[in-house]
Amino acid sequence: MTAVRPGRTPGGIRHALSDFAAASPSRFALLVFALLILLWTGLLSLPVSSAGHQATDFADALFTAVSVVCVTGLSTVDMATHWSGVGEVIIYVGVQIGGIGVLTLASTLGLIISRHLGLRARLIAAGDTNPLRAHRGPVAEGQAVRLGEVGGLLLTVAVSVVTIEAAAAVIMFPLLLAHGFAVSDAARDAVYYSAMAFTNTGFTPNSTGLLPFAHDYLFLTTIAVTVMLGAIGFPVIYALARVIRHPGDRRRIVSLHVKLTLVAFLVLFVLGGGVYWLLEHGNPATFGRLGGGDAVFQSFFLSAMARSGGFATFDIAQLHNSSLLVTDMLMFIGGGSASTAGGIKVTTLVVLFLAAVAEAKGIDSMEAFRRRIPGDVLRVAVSVVLWGATIVAIATVTVLSITGASLDHALFDVISAFATCGLSTGFTGGAPTPAVYVLAITMFLGRIGSITLAAALAQSQQRRLYLHPEERPIVG
Repeated sequence: MTAVRPGRTPGGIRHALSDFAAASPSRFALLVFALLILLWTGLLSLPVSSAGHQATDFADALFTAVSVVCVTGLSTVDMATHWSGVGEVIIYVGVQIGGIGVLTLASTLGLIISRHLGLRARLIAAGDTNPLRAHRGPVAEGQAVRLGEVGGLLLTVAVSVVTIEAAAAVIMFPLLLAHGFAVSDAARDAVYYSAMAFTNTGFTPNSTGLLPFAHDYLFLTTIAVTVMLGAIGFPVIYALARVIRHPGDRRRIVSLHVKLTLVAFLVLFVLGGGVYWLLEHGNPATFGRLGGGDAVFQSFFLSAMARSGGFATFDIAQLHNSSLLVTDMLMFIGGGSASTAGGIKVTTLVVLFLAAVAEAKGIDSMEAFRRRIPGDVLRVAVSVVLWGATIVAIATVTVLSITGASLDHALFDVISAFATCGLSTGFTGGAPTPAVYVLAITMFLGRIGSITLAAALAQSQQRRLYLHPEERPIVG
């Protein structure tokens, strides 16, 4: 009797996909994201998606699709006038999917395939909360979200998206009405702004952007808070939600990851705002023409946006070169792990800082909040930074060789693409087609994450039965 090949049946296909996802969650997620970008490129290329009912150029459609799915916010076309209502819906759905995260999205598709949240799907979802779970074998202690909690995390993702975006839209709707928007336009823009803020995308539905709201501090505060809630990370939101429900278990619920993320977020936000005020309070093109209180508010608003938000109340190209460099640093750091933000993530920076402190003190282990951080976490942090810096360096050199543009503006937009921030000096909008493709690849690599990319291209795990002799090189 001839055996039936399981790959030719729906059940066989489902098992094959499930086995592939379990063998390499990062590789599976990489495939899912690539297919999403191709799908959105096709949808945005359709004549019905553009306001002029003409097919959008492939380079512009591809760049927009990558920017949408990777929740970056950079664009080569005027997002407020180029797309039709159908195109805006496609973009809106794309940023919602992209904001969920590459590995979390892969786990959701795994649920559809397996019809239940099994161990394999839990491993995929947990990988989005900690890159160490993207590999086979044991993982480090003290995970942000344990495997048994992944189902609750996915529920938190869905509830967070709906609740936070709905609350932001409700607040912004009457404010838009007060600015003279029609009821239908106010409702549409409120929903659009809330989605672009929470997903840290930064697209605006009108060509003037946030300029009409530059002095509406309630509107800008709503945008900033929504951006920061999206950038702080779903594991942190999950932990804070549990603290609200079970305040007596605060010490057990609030993990080291949550503490480090919150502290780093606050420190970077305050330092960024203070540095922007010091550097720009005398610049008439930015904050110099504003009063004391207005300049302080705008400085801290920019500090929040520079981490991944992508919104701006003035022309970013008018910043001093020193401020552009500070913004480069903040964008490269980005937001929290498993969030809608990009960058190397704040906990990566904290781990490197703790390693430097431990080395200065002459102690063997990294410690924070009376917890010891294992050495393999430092290895991951170093890998993330090196991969990120390499991607930015190669992309910047390539773009400069293509365009001959100034280093400060080219570097700024490349880092914005890698960190999926969306702030721009205007360089991207006028870049030639080859440079557009380079920036699109940079956005893709930045969104999927350095660890995900490395794990997808390398073997899941190699086991060695031998060790080479040890020898110490001179460092420093």
